[in-house]
Amino acid sequence: MQVSLIGATGNAGSRILAELVRRGHQVTAIVRHPEKVPQFDGVTARKGDTNHVDDLSAALRDHDVVVSSVHFLDGKADSLIGAVRQAGGPRYVVVGGAGSLDNGDGVKLIDAGGVPEPYRAESRAGCNFLETLQQTSDLDWTFLSPSAQFVPGERTGVFRLGADTALRDAGGRSWISYEDYAVALVDEIEQRRHSGRRFTVGY
Repeated sequence: MQVSLIGATGNAGSRILAELVRRGHQVTAIVRHPEKVPQFDGVTARKGDTNHVDDLSAALRDHDVVVSSVHFLDGKADSLIGAVRQAGGPRYVVVGGAGSLDNGDGVKLIDAGGVPEPYRAESRAGCNFLETLQQTSDLDWTFLSPSAQFVPGERTGVFRLGADTALRDAGGRSWISYEDYAVALVDEIEQRRHSGRRFTVGY
């Protein structure tokens, strides 16, 4: 597929880029600093700013899928969704946040004290982004929330998928590596199982 990846050099974005390359997809990596994009076959680095809708939409045109992997405080929902809409993008896949997940008792993690103070503003912005998508009817979107702890690790390919409730392992920990998150996200790009929905991934 032809995939445009906004934020290809971040923690999640760099792993998603590597996973896309691993599977043979063609990627346009849209970043503020193109020189930081690793040189892979099939990858074209392009400068882009998430707040400049016209320029960003031009970079997103003629791709099968747009993937957004940017901090929610940096990439405003209206700007990103507007750029995808303007570009006529057929699919929009968002690297989501965990704060909007249910803690298992009907309370969002961010409202249940499950998000440390330094990350609360970013998490709240992620919740708002999801709500904006849920009110959007003219885009084929998917929002993939990581588990509560989103950390560097290994690509094992062994994980579980859920819907709106945070997943926890046998020890009660809610976590996923960037590497396995990337596997789940690219699986979704290829298999298209959660159109118009949020889902989550964890161990």
